[in-house]
Amino acid sequence: MNRCPITYEKTKNRYSNSGLKLLSRNLDKLNDLNYTKEELLKETVSRMPKMSIQGVQPKLSAFLNVGESKFEIVDKKGLYIFKPPNDIYEEVPQNEDLTMRLAETVGFNIPLHGMIYGKDNSLTYFVKRFDRTGRHKKIAVEDFAQLSGASRNTKYKSSMEKVVQVVDQFCTFPLVENLKLFELTLFNFLIGNEDQHLKNFSLIRKDDKIEFSPFYDLVNTSIVLKNAQEEIALPIRGRKNNLSKSDLVDYFGKEVCGLTEKVIQKSLEKFSAVFEKWERLIDISFLSEEKKESFSSLLTIRKKRIF
Repeated sequence: MNRCPITYEKTKNRYSNSGLKLLSRNLDKLNDLNYTKEELLKETVSRMPKMSIQGVQPKLSAFLNVGESKFEIVDKKGLYIFKPPNDIYEEVPQNEDLTMRLAETVGFNIPLHGMIYGKDNSLTYFVKRFDRTGRHKKIAVEDFAQLSGASRNTKYKSSMEKVVQVVDQFCTFPLVENLKLFELTLFNFLIGNEDQHLKNFSLIRKDDKIEFSPFYDLVNTSIVLKNAQEEIALPIRGRKNNLSKSDLVDYFGKEVCGLTEKVIQKSLEKFSAVFEKWERLIDISFLSEEKKESFSSLLTIRKKRIF
């Protein structure tokens, strides 16, 4: 019995039927990518000048050809982003897919995502673009680097206090979005995401309402980077290390985000309610046993500091 890399369900086939239907209701099967890991990485290098998507991780743009039951790598008008595995950072596709799945259990708005096999059995992470419609029309999305006048080179030169200022300035309902930001910050701390810089936050405009876009690029970087030195990308109270409940909840949640004691308590209860599910998801994930243990151990340590 296999486990579907799109839904984690047990299946006799490569992918579960429900996983295929998430991609398209007309999809009955999905062929593996006609690339090895090495071939995909070569594609990212050769196509880089033609693509609009950027970042440190190698990325590809893809289109789902339902009629031929396969994903196709394209230079333009792709509705999916692919992140192939690489030899520098181990098991990142499996890590990101699991972390995004954990985020879904908290109730965060997460794009459709999963993993697909290559012809060498390697796994590539995919996520559906939320800044495009099905007809390739662009949706207005701006990241916090753009909104705060920063650049790709200065995306770490900010603070979580300044992120709240951007929310207060641009969002239609700032208090609602500050709650999302508080919960995302707590989530990133708990699961070891030390790379939530300015370009990993975005606002989206829909029906004249400006709010956080679906969350993306959520990865447990603590088990990817060797000898990680920081707990958070953008400082709180001027610090990136040794963060406490006082820093994250009392100061950032109450003082900076302006949340009430009652609202914060509900958020903490929401997290407490999903911890057992997190452990189950880690256990059935596609990470190696070593990485599963590292993920679970870090989570246990971080939980004790907040709860």
